[in-house]
Amino acid sequence: MPFVNIQILKGHPQKRKDEIARRVTDAISEETGLPKEAIWVVFEDVAAPDWYVGGKTVAKAEN
Repeated sequence: MPFVNIQILKGHPQKRKDEIARRVTDAISEETGLPKEAIWVVFEDVAAPDWYVGGKTVAKAEN
């Protein structure tokens, strides 16, 4: 069974996560022929101070 782990900045609304999960599930199901119930999608919310891009936290980049 496919397991998709999505790391995303904390603060995205549940509605957005629901839509992303639906689209990811649909795409994998269509490509593999697996039933949607066999596809797991998990979100990991990461706080901006813990997410680094170019050696700087995203929290600092937002300022």
